[in-house]
Amino acid sequence: MPAETPPGQVVPSVVVGTYPDYAMAQQAVDHLSDEKFPVQRTAIIGTDLRLVENVLGRLTTGRAALAGAASGAWFGLFVGLLFGLFSDSNWLAVLLVCLVIGAVWGAIFGAIAHAATGGRRDFASRSTIQAGQYAVVTDPEVADQARHLLIQLNWRASGAQ
Repeated sequence: MPAETPPGQVVPSVVVGTYPDYAMAQQAVDHLSDEKFPVQRTAIIGTDLRLVENVLGRLTTGRAALAGAASGAWFGLFVGLLFGLFSDSNWLAVLLVCLVIGAVWGAIFGAIAHAATGGRRDFASRSTIQAGQYAVVTDPEVADQARHLLIQLNWRASGAQ
């Protein structure tokens, strides 16, 4: 669900600069801030969005079980801490037993979940959304001032005198 603009707040709409990466757009807004420009009237908007999925490696049933064991161990550790705090018995033993039980059940569920895919997704990956370019936009009333300040930034960056 898209974020709603609070009543009475105008969304910046005039493009004062476009940049190939987020760091450069952020540097531009930082320069505006350094020059005492009202940066609350600006926004950085990424356009030409694309989903990039980096494949990290092959996923086997063994690796899926290992990943499940790791997440199960974390959950078991959490449960063990809770039980250990409210138990009269040896808290370290309670903690270790819960950790082991969590790891075993996590491994079982990880292996079953991977086997249930039937080989349709035998790789691990990480997905990110990236923008093709970033636009610095501002309110129409202060757009000329922002453009002038960004031209100064580009002039200095070019090494000109």
